[in-house]
Amino acid sequence: MSAPLRGPLASPGYRLHLAALAWRRELGVRLRPLGLTPTQFDAIAAVSFLGRTARPTQQQIADFSGLDRMMLSKVLATLEQRGLVQRTPDAGDGRVKRLAVTARGREVVDAATAIARGVDADLFAGIESPERLRDELERVAQN
Repeated sequence: MSAPLRGPLASPGYRLHLAALAWRRELGVRLRPLGLTPTQFDAIAAVSFLGRTARPTQQQIADFSGLDRMMLSKVLATLEQRGLVQRTPDAGDGRVKRLAVTARGREVVDAATAIARGVDADLFAGIESPERLRDELERVAQN
């Protein structure tokens, strides 16, 4: 019989932290050929997802993705310079920027999404119910 876990090794939060780091590290390695970091992928994927019905604002992207607003602004500027997203002033408030994925950005986000799905498939292989894990993580994230 093995000794009970102690310290951070006994903490589900610490294990979640390590798992998130492993997921992000692997995602970063696989996104590298596309010239994207995981944070850039988070941003462009959020613009793509939320942009299905209307052009989202930077604030909406920050709220959805959990990215810091200042960091998000810099990430979006980089994606815009690369021709992957477009930022335009809102018709009602020039201080607000509306976002859209460009045609080139669509190609990149589609390829990056396929990569992210592959990372999920590989890292979560063997887990009895990835859907249950996802639902439990959502529950924790809502607290």
